[in-house]
Amino acid sequence: MSLSRRQVTSAALAALPLGLAGAVPAHAGASRPRTLFIAGDSTAAQKYSDAAPETGWGMAFPFFLHKDRPVANHAVNGRSSKSFVDEGRLDAILAAIRPGDFLLIQFAHNDEKTTDPTRYTEPWTTYQDYLRMYIDGARAKGARPVLATPVERRRFDAEGNAVPTHGEYPAAMRALAESERVALLDVQALSLALWQRLGVEATKTYFNWTATEQDNTHFNPPGAIAVARLVARELLRTRVLAPRDVVRLHDEIPTSWITWPAPLS
Repeated sequence: MSLSRRQVTSAALAALPLGLAGAVPAHAGASRPRTLFIAGDSTAAQKYSDAAPETGWGMAFPFFLHKDRPVANHAVNGRSSKSFVDEGRLDAILAAIRPGDFLLIQFAHNDEKTTDPTRYTEPWTTYQDYLRMYIDGARAKGARPVLATPVERRRFDAEGNAVPTHGEYPAAMRALAESERVALLDVQALSLALWQRLGVEATKTYFNWTATEQDNTHFNPPGAIAVARLVARELLRTRVLAPRDVVRLHDEIPTSWITWPAPLS
């Protein structure tokens, strides 16, 4: 479905944490919460009741953050670093983001689709070029950009070894993070190691495997919680967030905390 930039902006405002859409400027009196915006694809996106039990890690992310670090999840199914920009979704974030906020950027799954010119980017050229738009845009608004390598799919070889699936994209993002001096959350490496520790059978309980579907890309509630925990730990490790900003890093999170709202009309 093609959306106008006005529709995208309206949807983006709806994605803001309650109370932030009309929040006062940072300089006007009391301090305000510093929001973590997510720009990404279906692995992070909010899911609705018609997609349950599929769960984006962004849905579980707030469980690991202090209440003064709200999340504005703008990740959308099927988007690449390119199509997200071309649809005006980055513009919508930049219209809402404020000094002191954070922009978490995770793309690659759909950038890899070589037969789709609306989404494909080449790792060492256009992929990096588009990621720079997010970095530069956030910095121009006084916000902090943070790059996150793409979470790994569930894929194993015949010997039971977890196999990377993202080609050169993680390496290209790591190189860009270094050259642009941007904090990097290496979710690809950490998730690959996690799938390896869990093994072939146990990983099925983290992905959206149901009686009718065997989905090795998207998560169910346990998988979303596990990946969100990795992201929160990386934010702490890289000192993007302070210890006071994160909670429950070592706690068991009940899957009942995950809820799926009714689909948007």
